[in-house]
Amino acid sequence: MAAISRAEVAHLARLSRLAVTDDELDMFAGQLDVILNSIARIGEVTAADIPPTSHSVPLTNVLREDVIVPCLTRAEALAGAPDVAEDRFRVPRILDEEI
Repeated sequence: MAAISRAEVAHLARLSRLAVTDDELDMFAGQLDVILNSIARIGEVTAADIPPTSHSVPLTNVLREDVIVPCLTRAEALAGAPDVAEDRFRVPRILDEEI
């Protein structure tokens, strides 16, 4: 028995405000029937003893610990800058320019 009839497809098309031809109704009814039967077969699988999962293999985070390490001083970081202003990197202005 078909899971969806041609009349049901026509009704769904009207609700969705889709213009479909008679040939398309037959084609869509067949395609939707295959899809609905496939979904029904999935529901037949006995999976009561299988726990739900989000991945097929276990995942573990590979994050490192946050460790404070020495870093550059402000003067050392700015020493290689082409232009410095007020202890900051100075860069060309790109906003508020006429194009």
